[in-house]
Amino acid sequence: MERYANLVKTTGIQSDPGTRSGPRSGPRSGPRPLRQAQADATRSLIVAAAGQLFTERGYVGTSIAAIAREAGVAVQTIYNTVGNKAAVLSAILDAAASGPNAPIPVPEFMKERTDHASDFEAVADVLAEWFVEVHDRTAPVFSMIRQAAAVDGDAAELERARAAQRLRHYELAAAAIRARGGLSSGMTDPEAAAVILAIGHPEVYRTLVHGRGWTTAAYRKWVRIGLTSALA
Repeated sequence: MERYANLVKTTGIQSDPGTRSGPRSGPRSGPRPLRQAQADATRSLIVAAAGQLFTERGYVGTSIAAIAREAGVAVQTIYNTVGNKAAVLSAILDAAASGPNAPIPVPEFMKERTDHASDFEAVADVLAEWFVEVHDRTAPVFSMIRQAAAVDGDAAELERARAAQRLRHYELAAAAIRARGGLSSGMTDPEAAAVILAIGHPEVYRTLVHGRGWTTAAYRKWVRIGLTSALA
């Protein structure tokens, strides 16, 4: 799939598709059963084919049947393995977000990074570094989602669901900040999560870095100052 190479390079989508946000079954170490490995390989083909076609034809202009042809699988295999077209788009976002950390899901490796943070400011550093890292990979996918949500109800629901998911994840970051001396103003964890979402929102990154020409270093500094100021 040579035509998909640019999106792969940009988003960091890996050949192992085990980056979806839901729970994973089975142990993480040792060889996986052959059937699971085959299912993962099939999912990877579907995600890669869909990413290529969404980039070339747009979300609306791409059918599940076209994805199936590009991936070399049956239409029903896509529904059984990933789901409907919006679910495929969600899987592309998952793969891009995990990037080189795949197949470990984002919440898992971010918890590990946060656990190593010694104080509130270190958690802010972790978040600032993460926003630079993840937004660079996921910007093309968020653009797909934004355009699709304007015309497709399932994609619009996906956009809402992923925002709600980020808020839930940021509540965990807020709890880590509180445990390290932050949120002394009396701000609740959900309120702090909303602050993290607002500062680290993909659209803010797109506006400042892609629209206004900020360097990633300037963006990282701004995020850190914003987080440490608002969540102290």
